Amino acid sequence: MSVFFFSRRLRNTTIKRHFYNETKKWEPLTANMKHHIENYWSDKINRKSESTAVPSKNKYYILSMFPYPSGKLHMGHVRVYTISDSLARFYRMQGKEVIHPMGWDAFGLPAENAAISQNLSSEEWTKSNIEYMKKQLIKLGISFDWQRELATCSPEYYRWTQFIFLKLYEKGFLYQKEALVNWDPVDQTVLAEEQVDANGCSWRSGAKVQKIPLKQWFIKTTKLSQSLTEGLQEMTEENWGDIIKLQRHWIGECEGYNFELPLKEVDQSNVTIWTRNPESLKSALFIALKSSHILVKPEYRNPSSTVLNINAVNPLNGRLLPVVIADDLDYPEGSESLLGDPLADKKISELATRLNLQLSADEHDQRTGEEICQKALSEDWGGYKASSKLRDWLVSRQRYWGTPIPIIHCKTCGTQPVPVNQLPVFLPALDGEAKGHSALLSNPEFYNASCPKCGAEAKRETDTMDTFVDSTWYFLRYLDPTNLEAPFDPKRATAAMPVDIYIGGKEHAVLHLYFARFMSHFFHLIGWSPEREPFKRLLVQGMVMGRSYRVKGSGKYLKPEEVDFTGEKPVEKSTKKPLAVTWEKMSKSKFNGVEPECVWDEHGIDTTRLLILADVSPRSSRHWSKDTFPGILNWQDRLWSIMKRWIEHQRQEETAIPSFDRALLEKQENLWYDARNFYLKGATFSIHHSQQISVAISKMQGLTNNLKKVPNNLSLKYSLQYERALGVQIIMLAPLAPHFASEMWTAFVDNAPRLSIDFDWAKTVLEQSWPQVDYDYNLDLVCVVNNQQGCTIKLPRSQLDTLDEAMALRLLQQDHLFIKYNSAQKILSTKFDHYPGMDATLTVITEPKKKQKACP
Repeated sequence: MSVFFFSRRLRNTTIKRHFYNETKKWEPLTANMKHHIENYWSDKINRKSESTAVPSKNKYYILSMFPYPSGKLHMGHVRVYTISDSLARFYRMQGKEVIHPMGWDAFGLPAENAAISQNLSSEEWTKSNIEYMKKQLIKLGISFDWQRELATCSPEYYRWTQFIFLKLYEKGFLYQKEALVNWDPVDQTVLAEEQVDANGCSWRSGAKVQKIPLKQWFIKTTKLSQSLTEGLQEMTEENWGDIIKLQRHWIGECEGYNFELPLKEVDQSNVTIWTRNPESLKSALFIALKSSHILVKPEYRNPSSTVLNINAVNPLNGRLLPVVIADDLDYPEGSESLLGDPLADKKISELATRLNLQLSADEHDQRTGEEICQKALSEDWGGYKASSKLRDWLVSRQRYWGTPIPIIHCKTCGTQPVPVNQLPVFLPALDGEAKGHSALLSNPEFYNASCPKCGAEAKRETDTMDTFVDSTWYFLRYLDPTNLEAPFDPKRATAAMPVDIYIGGKEHAVLHLYFARFMSHFFHLIGWSPEREPFKRLLVQGMVMGRSYRVKGSGKYLKPEEVDFTGEKPVEKSTKKPLAVTWEKMSKSKFNGVEPECVWDEHGIDTTRLLILADVSPRSSRHWSKDTFPGILNWQDRLWSIMKRWIEHQRQEETAIPSFDRALLEKQENLWYDARNFYLKGATFSIHHSQQISVAISKMQGLTNNLKKVPNNLSLKYSLQYERALGVQIIMLAPLAPHFASEMWTAFVDNAPRLSIDFDWAKTVLEQSWPQVDYDYNLDLVCVVNNQQGCTIKLPRSQLDTLDEAMALRLLQQDHLFIKYNSAQKILSTKFDHYPGMDATLTVITEPKKKQKACP
């Protein structure tokens, strides 16, 4: 390789604006200078587009979980959206047509409660918060596709949420029934099972949940249990991590079947039973219930017997099955009902005998379990695989600020869906928003309606939908946000789905992901989407933690200014009581939060971005401490000083350049060539394959340290490899710190001798292609034999990129160590992990060596 290159390319004499050209000096970097730079570049670092079209090819869909508009960004928001923005900018530089949308999860209890406390309307409070938070995100430099913006509280959005609700109703995935529900006494609304924690407390208010009977709407999510379980098998641990286990645990083992048996004496009511063996329906004699079951009501109880005054109808054969209270039977996990088949269990048989229930002697039903399930499915009384513990999704909420349920109740015609041409059912403005049973009950103009079937007076449903319904499909509306005919065009879904990487908190790894996956499977079932699974890869980011100070033996938290740090251990200033000092999720109540605006006002936007990205993996918790700041601040200073020295070298007159040692320059060129390729390879892998952005930053800092080392008697004016390395350094920095990198790039372009052909000198740094490792640079084929690292084979990139598993195995088999220790063993399995332009790993398992017999 020849890396020594003296010729100079013609320089573009047009001077582009940067701070250096204003001051005529490359002055030391200050916070004020950073603000000056960021103010200049803020409206130049993002591409502006009005198009909502979906790329026809080469798309990359990066989705970050949309926020609830609480009023201001917190550091958790800063982290998730800085991660997503860095990845979006990286993949644009990789040549991808990136979809990077943003919206607002705007309905829900917090907005309603906050508005009530501040004597505002929910709509007014929410819109004000959205406006402020959007300004903050723009200030943070996040390159969202704002032309795709949506808010779930907008009628243009919830019209289609209602449309989807009706589609679920049409397809048999929605029903209403009375159920013992989880009642939050603080927020005064119903919670789904998934919203109650292991201690029986509300996920939102923390209040102890009460059980009360209410008639509620349910989405039959259990109907797709098997499909959702199969979908998990398509996911890899590399892409989903332990979220696969969490989802599988929530769904449970789909080793049985659900069946719905109508009750003879109760209109539009049934009892759900789960059984491993559908053929038990042929020999069932009764239905057993635990005493805690919703059907065990005083009006159904018989004072002298455990047999209730109601009977279930067996849809398989029409027989009546008495309903019995029996707490001592072995119920399936999570179930309160049991099919009384005497052939299945000794206890059931004994109970049947005590109840004088016997199998009919003339019973000759030869139908198989599969035939029974097919009959149930075709007649819509069950027959689908599910686990015994999974419950359908309760979606009714007795609150105002949510999507109105598009149903009308008629005394004559019963439950009737609102006609599609009457959508949306608008959420009316209210004079006052009271807690408790649906605030919409106080608005007769809303709830008085006409039956769409007979035209008679009727009542509109006054419950609203759980906000999790809104977020089950928002990623599809992003693709078609102005569609007036449908929620989204299936053709656009085909072009853009699945989401390539989904970024959000682990607290949503069960609820939201499960519901969104269900809805995607439903859309696939009805032909709206080609993909069952909506998300190819998850990046579950850790929380941002703040240091908290709590008085030991109490729940009292202190502000930092109330803590005495002068002693060996911190104590409360006023009482000198000892403190428990821990890292906890940032919270106003614990006085350990940090306002993002305070950080960027002090240090700058890009410094804030780098601080939140550095030091720890995105998937790990981030301990926010000023002790970590110097690393990033010093790195920016080093980059600034490197540019200062490089500009000075470029502006040297020919006569002022000291004589140099050609051998020294050749040596340095090789060092800079190697450093550029080595750190570029590492940073690219860390961002693209592992999303370990903190490791990528470490690699970039390694390149900075190499660029810092320049022999005193060597001019950089003639160094091709230094120019290449410095350009690569700035380009790699650009996705993470776009303002700072744009400023440095302008100075670089204005002063470069342009010895390199790697860059598009006429374009900004964010328009550059992501750099490539040189094709003559040696990369590693790492060989792991029987779980121990064997040899590392060096190959030029041009060879490694074309390597396949068979070729890699042949290279290993030619290695002298493999020949010496493993050539006699049979190869049982091989695995080839190939990362073109970076590295490759060949993992080989051989049969064990045979032990030699001892001499007699």
